[in-house]
Amino acid sequence: QVQLVESGGGMVQPGGSLRLSCAASGSIFRLYAMGWYRQAPGKQREVVAGITTGGSTNYKDSVKGRFTISRDNAKNTVYLQMNSLKPDDTAVYYCNALPAESGSWGQGTQVTVSS
Repeated sequence: QVQLVESGGGMVQPGGSLRLSCAASGSIFRLYAMGWYRQAPGKQREVVAGITTGGSTNYKDSVKGRFTISRDNAKNTVYLQMNSLKPDDTAVYYCNALPAESGSWGQGTQVTVSS
């Protein structure tokens, strides 16, 4: 299993930007497709972005054109650049492998978009 630590969340106004980071332990990080997930209050956790080991990406429709996922295998880190944030983006954001490994969930990082 990979151990994961998310950071970079915060409170921003609508239209603002944040960059999330996810640091992974272990040299096998580069062997995993990775994803960013989020869970809003009262809702199920959902995948918002994914990136393969080769760098191919895909996104939930509602974040396409606003969010960008990337990875740096040398640093064992995956990023999520979030622009043009909306109140509906408010959630706790997590990273994990794709598909997710149940034992690898970190504490997440809170993103709040509010005026």
